[in-house]
Amino acid sequence: MKKLMTLALMAIVLTAHAQEKTTIEVPQWVKNVKFSGYGMLQYQGQDPEDNATNSFNLRLARFILDGKIGDFDWRAQIQGTNVKGPGEPTVQLVDLYAEWRKYPEFKIRAGQFKRAFTFENPTNPITQGWYAYANVINALSGFGDRTGEKSSGGRDIGVQFSGDLFPNAEGRRLFHYQIGVYNGEGINSKDADNKKDIIGGVWVMPVKGVRIGAFGWTGTKGSLSTSFTDDNGDKQSMTITSARKNRYAISAEYDKDEYTFRAEYLHSQGWGSNLDLGDKADGWYAFGIVPVIKSKLHAKARYQTYRPAKDWATSKTMYEIGANYYFTKNLQMNLEYARVNDRSLAGKHNYNFVDVQLDFRF
Repeated sequence: MKKLMTLALMAIVLTAHAQEKTTIEVPQWVKNVKFSGYGMLQYQGQDPEDNATNSFNLRLARFILDGKIGDFDWRAQIQGTNVKGPGEPTVQLVDLYAEWRKYPEFKIRAGQFKRAFTFENPTNPITQGWYAYANVINALSGFGDRTGEKSSGGRDIGVQFSGDLFPNAEGRRLFHYQIGVYNGEGINSKDADNKKDIIGGVWVMPVKGVRIGAFGWTGTKGSLSTSFTDDNGDKQSMTITSARKNRYAISAEYDKDEYTFRAEYLHSQGWGSNLDLGDKADGWYAFGIVPVIKSKLHAKARYQTYRPAKDWATSKTMYEIGANYYFTKNLQMNLEYARVNDRSLAGKHNYNFVDVQLDFRF
């Protein structure tokens, strides 16, 4: 009898122990962390005289962590790309910042992030809608910059202040401002000349979906490696300790109900890596993307010109048409054809260009 009671008590104790739940308290900031990313696969071909090319390419892959701690949002983003060309991939940290966002009128961001310059620069490559950013954006907004700065995706290290003011009766704010102080050397780079870049922009939003803005940029590129042609026709090189950059942009955009129209003009004064091109450059673009089948198929057209010496003899103009097809919200195919007029080429200036991309999110 005693043995039976003992066994019964042991069974009760073991059953009660098995039913106990172990609770682990997870901090709220961990619950707020979100992992995402995307990949972009590419085929591209072009046929300039005596230099035709076509190739499959891994355009880029990105892995993103977003989170929130109290009144701060933060982001860490790593990118892998064939930016140096096939067989020479680059993996680098592109974003690492925190932003205090308690008040919409005044926010502070610190770390490495997009420069406060132009409407197109901050757009995500997978939502930007084209085979690449406009040539003038690449050259004058900190991508493959004309100063020879390494490809930085429009980013730099610094501090930015921004905000949205003057809400209307519906609560929609009518005015935005942003101003940042940066090293001026691009991503993952310390300041080379102890002089900072100051970049700012403002825009008004008089009607829902409409933005009209202007931007300014002043600063320097430290230790600028340059080349030039001397009086004998020989190539020479030199280094400018602190090369001045003065730039501005004028921008307009309509973006609503899957209709997107945008136009921007950029101007730069300051020496680049090729002194033969002079100290001025400019360019512009205008495009429209419209839905043919809502949320499924978009048609698009873009006109763009970049003048690396601010003259027509060096200009490159592209007339582009294409379509973006969405299999799902996370899988899309982008098709594009362009007729290119590149007046810097020694032979024929005109050639054809095609680009096909398969993009996916996760």
